[in-house]
Amino acid sequence: MKNTKTFALTAMFLAVMILLAVTPLGFIPIGPINATTMHIPVIIASIVLGPRLGAFLGGTFGLISMIRSTVVQTPLSFVFSPFIPVIGTDHGSLKALLIVFIPRLLIGVVPYFVYKGILKLSSNKCHTASLFLAGLAGSLVNTILVMNMIYFLFQKDYAQVIGKSIHAVYSAILAVIFTSGVLEGIIAGIAAAAVCSVLLRLMHAIPQKNNC
Repeated sequence: MKNTKTFALTAMFLAVMILLAVTPLGFIPIGPINATTMHIPVIIASIVLGPRLGAFLGGTFGLISMIRSTVVQTPLSFVFSPFIPVIGTDHGSLKALLIVFIPRLLIGVVPYFVYKGILKLSSNKCHTASLFLAGLAGSLVNTILVMNMIYFLFQKDYAQVIGKSIHAVYSAILAVIFTSGVLEGIIAGIAAAAVCSVLLRLMHAIPQKNNC
């Protein structure tokens, strides 16, 4: 029965991700960067289904992101797709694969261990707070890693896209992290707390009385 539920939930998360990818809800343009809700199903899956399936769905998110950046091009598509030429060249960069996959794989791993770790350390076993913090952590891992990897791997190209000097690039990186990144994190935390509490109960992982 548990295997059936796991399979059904995995299929459901995949369907949600595909739906988000083909609608404006998945990638929301904010300047040269897209805010995203694609990480939310991955975070929820990580907590409910564990880090292996979470990483699988995170990798799927990365693949979808690469395909979308290749097909729907923006000024920063070369950062997320090795098939899009880097500014001033006629070829893409394999460094884009690091950005598009490493943070997304970790979205599917980090929330599970944050959730389990907080529960282990918490004396009152407050699942709602643990779920919120796990969702927040998963989202921030994605934003912080993506933006910092852009800085270290494509610093000059990113500066050219945003029209700033090399010395001002990291200030722009921090601005993205502390604005859209924090907002995405809060939304992911709220979604994780709301959805995971129901799904974990469905999977018989937590009793009703421990939720707070």
